[in-house]
Amino acid sequence: MKRILTVIFSLLLLSCNSNAQDSKKQKQYPVSKTETEWKAELSAAEYQVLRKKGTERAFSSKLNAVDQPGTFVCAACGNELYKTKHKFESGTGWPSFDRPVKEANVDYRPDRTGGFPATEVLCAQCGGHLGHVFNDGPQHTTGKRHCINGVAMNFVPEAKQ
Repeated sequence: MKRILTVIFSLLLLSCNSNAQDSKKQKQYPVSKTETEWKAELSAAEYQVLRKKGTERAFSSKLNAVDQPGTFVCAACGNELYKTKHKFESGTGWPSFDRPVKEANVDYRPDRTGGFPATEVLCAQCGGHLGHVFNDGPQHTTGKRHCINGVAMNFVPEAKQ
């Protein structure tokens, strides 16, 4: 019995060490700042969503109503994220898109913090939390719904020529 407990304890210890090493291997983003720098540069709401993985209140973003041509960029670093032409009304209360500008401009990470499996969407330049992607988007396009916090983005209208 003592030998079995020793083996189990050893396996648990190895598992914990492996998880600790995995958390240290988190991706390094091109735009990297200290928490103090992020707090100084972002509004309280932007900081809560982008750096602390918060969620803004549904239907609170002025970006829900944006339908003019342009680009939605990361509020933390300016990385181009989404185009108006890929935006659609999902009825969820958050800006929704069927695809990013480029897949390389966003990162995806499994997320179980809400009690159910989801896929977190992050800015590929600064690692800021943007929202989540779901498989219930328009079937005539990608079938994806990028449900993005408006406070995590700024809108840049298309230049008129």
